[in-house]
Amino acid sequence: MSSPDGAPDEGNIVQALGHRRYVGGRWDEIGRLQFDYLLAEGLGPEQVLLDVGCGALRGGIHFIPFLNAGHYLGVEQEPLLVSAGLSQELPAALRDRKRPEIVISSEFEFERLSRRPDYAIAQSLFTHLTPDRIAQCLRNLRCFVDERPCRFYATFLEAETPVENPTSSNPREAFLYTRDEMERLGERTNWAAQYLGDWRHPRGQMMMVYTN
Repeated sequence: MSSPDGAPDEGNIVQALGHRRYVGGRWDEIGRLQFDYLLAEGLGPEQVLLDVGCGALRGGIHFIPFLNAGHYLGVEQEPLLVSAGLSQELPAALRDRKRPEIVISSEFEFERLSRRPDYAIAQSLFTHLTPDRIAQCLRNLRCFVDERPCRFYATFLEAETPVENPTSSNPREAFLYTRDEMERLGERTNWAAQYLGDWRHPRGQMMMVYTN
């Protein structure tokens, strides 16, 4: 959920709001929605999932128990979100048994992970990023997965025509993109882009999938 360009005081904001409010609330609803959607798209326990911008594990608390041990990967820039998710949302016995692997990074350093994913998801991440940052995420992940088949699901707020978004990525600003813009970002970074559209997100975010 959180954006790689957050302001220096993001940790203070996490502490003030609490991790569930910081990531936008609707904790149970949106967490379960991600899980159900990827299961319908073919995710199985034996596959490896990467949660990009995993935050406080709103989706992770559903994926981690389902996936085989070590098969949940996360990348997140805000360490306080991750620590809150691991300590407050996951029972210690489950953490020990399932061994989720999370990298703290603001630069999409997927190469620091020990496994390559079969599936990846960025839920409400591109909604806070500039095109350059979206392209960085897509490019870095494409290089990381190399020739291993990967399906990268990413949500975005759709505009009918291009809009003037903020000039810097910000976790509290909404960025809107056209379907064509999202497709071209994928093509620029060597992904095949497909618009999936409405997936019943309560705030109207649309879904893209990028495949290699």
